[in-house]
Amino acid sequence: MKAVRIHAHGGPEVLRYEDAPAPEPGAGEVLVRMRAVSVNHLDLWVRKGMPGHPVPFPRILGCDGAGEVAGLGEGVAGLAIGTRVLVAPGVSSGTSREDLSGADHLAPDYQILGEDRDGVDAEFVVVPRANAIALPAGVSLIDAAAMPLVFCTAWGLLVEKGGLRAGQDVLVLGAGSGVGSAAVQIAKLFGARVFATVGGAAKVAKASALGADLVIDHEAQDFAAEVKRATGGRGVDIVVEHVGQATFARSLKSLAKGGRIVTCGATTGPKIELNLLHLFIKHQAILGSTMGPKSCLFQALRWMEQGRFRAVVDRVLPMNDVAEAHRVVERREHFGKVVLEL
Repeated sequence: MKAVRIHAHGGPEVLRYEDAPAPEPGAGEVLVRMRAVSVNHLDLWVRKGMPGHPVPFPRILGCDGAGEVAGLGEGVAGLAIGTRVLVAPGVSSGTSREDLSGADHLAPDYQILGEDRDGVDAEFVVVPRANAIALPAGVSLIDAAAMPLVFCTAWGLLVEKGGLRAGQDVLVLGAGSGVGSAAVQIAKLFGARVFATVGGAAKVAKASALGADLVIDHEAQDFAAEVKRATGGRGVDIVVEHVGQATFARSLKSLAKGGRIVTCGATTGPKIELNLLHLFIKHQAILGSTMGPKSCLFQALRWMEQGRFRAVVDRVLPMNDVAEAHRVVERREHFGKVVLEL
């Protein structure tokens, strides 16, 4: 089979679309013929190399995608050959205390496809039965490929960690990213007023179309000042942060008393300065999260089927253009997700 693999860390030039051994499903596993996969920032971090997180080579990249069931291991029920499925990015044994309580993303053996084990950028992938989720008839394979990691992450940030409630004010940084575009939609579903930042005037209308109540072009405006102005000086209840060093100080300035920053990334660097006096005097909190529980995918699919959520797909490229897809994401030229078709 063909697969996207890296044999060393580096730039997009280290990506190889090459022959790789085809997997076979074991007991409790499903073989999926992948049809579409999406590119996430996590793919870029794995490709470049993350300090303290060794990756064995060769590694097949890719966190999430969609396709059809091509084979069933012993004991697998509820799926048939040809069933269209979404591949959930988080894998765990299903037997830990965290798994059994519905918090599989906190399980001690939790792994993410394409990072801790081979991923989905391949013609065929084997995953545990729990990771092959049947698609509703109205959800396309392209849309399904674009939503698992980002909706799961955004749901974990806002709902699981952030305690999102109706009537709250939410600031979403980078609404043109996969996580950002999902977070805007989730916040609106819960009845929040949403402020969003984007980079460049061309992205403002797109963020507004997702439902953001106020869109701030951070290339032309100070988003903290704009948020304070729009809220009468109060600030927001939740900030969705995944930019890091370049924005964190302004994210803190944007918070109301009792507000929370929920963060899942640091694309501009992980080091920040923090004044603890401001934090505890204002009853604020900083909460970290990388993924939500697998159950959030069923929620996202239900709302997508009903037209309340939509996958935001910037462009679709053939799998052998994976290096260009990485460059597009790296240069932040996209709004939403870049999807690769097999």
